[in-house]
Amino acid sequence: MSDRGFSKIDRRGFITALSASVATILAMPASAQTVIDDLLTSPKRGNWDDQFDAQSNQNQTSSKVTSTVPIFSSQTVANVQRAIEQYQGIVNAGGWPVVPASAVKMKVGASDPAISILRQRLMVSGDLSKSAGTSDRFDSYVDGAVKRFQGRHGFPGDGVVGEYTLAAMNISADVRLMQLQTNLGRIAAQADQMGERYVMVNVPAAAVEAVEGGRVAQRHTAVVGRIDRQSPILDSVISNVMINPYWNAPASIVEKDIIPLMQKDPNYLKDNAIHILRPDGSEIDPVSVNWNSNEAVSYRLRQDPGPHSAMASMKINYPNQFDTYMHDTPKQGLFNKIQRFESSGCVRVQNVRDLGVWILKDTPGWSRTEIEAQIATGQNREVPLGSKVNVHFTYITAWSTAEDVVHFRDDIYKKDGAQELAINSGVGQAL
Repeated sequence: MSDRGFSKIDRRGFITALSASVATILAMPASAQTVIDDLLTSPKRGNWDDQFDAQSNQNQTSSKVTSTVPIFSSQTVANVQRAIEQYQGIVNAGGWPVVPASAVKMKVGASDPAISILRQRLMVSGDLSKSAGTSDRFDSYVDGAVKRFQGRHGFPGDGVVGEYTLAAMNISADVRLMQLQTNLGRIAAQADQMGERYVMVNVPAAAVEAVEGGRVAQRHTAVVGRIDRQSPILDSVISNVMINPYWNAPASIVEKDIIPLMQKDPNYLKDNAIHILRPDGSEIDPVSVNWNSNEAVSYRLRQDPGPHSAMASMKINYPNQFDTYMHDTPKQGLFNKIQRFESSGCVRVQNVRDLGVWILKDTPGWSRTEIEAQIATGQNREVPLGSKVNVHFTYITAWSTAEDVVHFRDDIYKKDGAQELAINSGVGQAL
């Protein structure tokens, strides 16, 4: 898969950085602690709440780490450059302490020596004010700081130090600095060049931005391709929105999924309203197909529209060589998962109808009311766009769209060059 020539972090550099970060700063020299103190009390940090987007439709915690600034903007480039300076200072001061595994599952009300270390970790990264102190109690200040940290790392803001949260906290400052440096090049290469109106899928974040006039109009949680069926990096233009779409199963899914399912349950196709079609459109009886071979791959398998269709209510099309698209899904519970890398390359979008309304807003006759009315008919309908909307699939694992708010994500496809950043492959199911 093309990565647009993205630079990768030197692996030797990581080994060196990781070796240097093994020691914690619990017993750091007074001079190093002074540097950390200066970072924490710097007037450039501003007030804790004066730079966040109050209009976010996310929960209160998430609103403190989100903004309407797009990832691909000159403002983001400037913020990432400032973040690099900040993290370089943290690295020079000795990094942050390693939070003990005993902190897992701790939440408000807990009392343990590990919480003192947790506090210092959160102070160094700017999630907890130094004025909160370094006691052994997990109080409301720590709760708020953990939620802020979770929001910056794409985790549900529950304030509990779960396995994913702990793993993200214990990635060293050296590695985070190199991650920022790598992603700065990716962002700068396309900043302010995406188009006036565009939809941006950030694959490692499993998230979608709808951008207009240099501001984020909507954000959506997404489900993207799993490691062995990766969502591609691409640029295209949205051609149409399909309401109540048919689903044409890609050959890869027929081979890897449908054939094995038919071997187990000969009624699978019938139960899921999937038809086998010849090139001329005539239908084939599933009984006549040899399901112990790949014969079915040579046919078209099409699922009827409906609430249980793989496409559900809506599909967003754009020409591309990977046969990918964005769409609705009947499996809404997937959007609540911490790691949302479960598709075969296409992108499932939460609240996709809102995105469809935004995409079609310049298309006469297709307001929200009219879209919902068409969905209610259950009939397939193709709606060409009334104005141009670009679409971009990107790979950004570190960015900053607000000063002193630095976001990091799991390097799910291992493009950043450090095993430590692929958290998903080494941590259990609980947060």
